[in-house]
Amino acid sequence: MDTTGHLDTTGHAQQQVLPHMTPVPLTVPRRALDVVVSLVLLVLLSPLLLVLTVLVRSTSGGPAIFRQRRMGEGALEFTLYKFRTMRQDAAGPGLTGMSDPRVTAAGRLLRRFGLDELPQLFNVLRGDMTLVGPRPEAAELAHRYPPQYHWVFRHRPGLTGPCQLRSRSDAALLDGRPDPERYYLEVMLPRRAAMDAELLARITPFTVLRLAARTPWYLLSAAWDRPRGSCAGAAGDVARCTEGGRS
Repeated sequence: MDTTGHLDTTGHAQQQVLPHMTPVPLTVPRRALDVVVSLVLLVLLSPLLLVLTVLVRSTSGGPAIFRQRRMGEGALEFTLYKFRTMRQDAAGPGLTGMSDPRVTAAGRLLRRFGLDELPQLFNVLRGDMTLVGPRPEAAELAHRYPPQYHWVFRHRPGLTGPCQLRSRSDAALLDGRPDPERYYLEVMLPRRAAMDAELLARITPFTVLRLAARTPWYLLSAAWDRPRGSCAGAAGDVARCTEGGRS
C-alpha cells in the first residue's frame, strides 16, 4: 500500500509516513488515575516482577525485558516494555499466533496469563500509555495502516481495553495464516478500529475503572478458558484483536 492506500505489486502493504496528528490529551482525572493505579500496582506486584525476571532470564538465556518501538499518542513513537517471551534469536512475522514456535515454554505461560504485559505499568506511569485505550501498535505495522484508520494514533494507547480483553482468541486466528500481517490489516483491523471508536466515544474514569476491574478476571480465566477455533474459525471471532508485535 502506498501513501494513497494502494497495494504494491507484491500484494503487500508498503510502509508510509504517517501525517502529523494533533493528539487527544487525557483529562486530568484520567491522568491522575493512571499515576495512582500504576504506582500502587508496581509496588504491590514488585515481588512477582522480580520472580518473573528471574524466570525469563533462567529459561531463555537473554535479557528479561523486551523493548519495542510502538506508536503512541499523536503518532509519536515510544519504547514499550514487556517480559521477553521469545527466543533471543527469534525472527519472523511481527504478529504472533497461539502456536508460534518462536515462543519459549515459559513465554507461553506468561502470554496466556498476560504476565508479559506487566512492565507496561512503567509506560503508564511515564505517560507513554494509559490504563484503558487502544492497543499500542508496533511502529512498523502502524506505518502500514490504511489512511482511514490513522485517527486511532491521535489517542494514547492503553494497557487494557476491549480488544486486549479478547487477545487470546485473536492470537488463535493468526495460526496457520500464510501472511498473518496482511490478514490482520485487511480483516481484523477494521473491526478493531470499530471497537476502539466505540470505547473512545464514551470513555470516562468510570469506564476506565470498570474495564480495569475486568482485566484480572480475564487473565485468570486463562486457566480454564480455551480459545475457540483457529485461523479458520468463525467469522465472528475476527472482531477480536491480536496480541501484535514480537516479544
